[in-house]
Amino acid sequence: MRRIWRIAALLLSLILCLIPHMLWKAAGRHSPWPRLFLGLAARSVGARVQIAGQPHDGDMFLLANHVSWIDILALGGATGAAFVSKDDVGRWPVVGWLARQNNTLFVSRDRRGALAGQIDALRTALLGHQPVALFPEGTTSDGTGLLPFKPALLAVLLPPPRPVMIQPVHIDYGLQSSDIAWLDDEGDGANARRILGRKGTLPVTLHFLTPFDPASCADRKAIAARAHAQITASIAAHQNPFSSPLPPV
Repeated sequence: MRRIWRIAALLLSLILCLIPHMLWKAAGRHSPWPRLFLGLAARSVGARVQIAGQPHDGDMFLLANHVSWIDILALGGATGAAFVSKDDVGRWPVVGWLARQNNTLFVSRDRRGALAGQIDALRTALLGHQPVALFPEGTTSDGTGLLPFKPALLAVLLPPPRPVMIQPVHIDYGLQSSDIAWLDDEGDGANARRILGRKGTLPVTLHFLTPFDPASCADRKAIAARAHAQITASIAAHQNPFSSPLPPV
């Protein structure tokens, strides 16, 4: 029954946002409705999003840890960011089309020689004022630690096509991280059913960490290392609330 109610709430959120979104697009106007839909969708599936720290008030490139598909709803609803996603998501029925409405950039992990074109596409995306978000781990983790970052696409920031600040974000599900994490042996449908059927609400805190200028880094690996260090420190601090404050980065 919980699953049915949450799916119904998702469909209602889509209906409320889709028609005005199409009207905005037909009029050639920037549409606020994808961001509003993501925020409503996050709430529909039980997420209760809180903001910690200060999101950068200018153009920003977000680098975040990745635990669940709820990350996209929570972070997109809070920031209006366009996401960099694996290309097979673009082929999913309905979901792929919805992702395109928020200017999702689809990239291939397997095609050789595709990186240059992907960086060009990402550079074009950065020319707009919509924030861009990347999950540099390249896959989901259990939220209790951080996998190594894959820095290839960060080459777009050296230099960026327009002035932009990098802001690391720690997506924090607290004690429920391991419960909602996308397991390696879990199919897409099984994960969605499990999350939609879970009891209670899901607190999600988005920790916006100290932004930095990519020009202050020697190369893409240095960008990845700096963001990785900030998110790692935040994860450690919030797993142990009695630890010392986060060190400056």
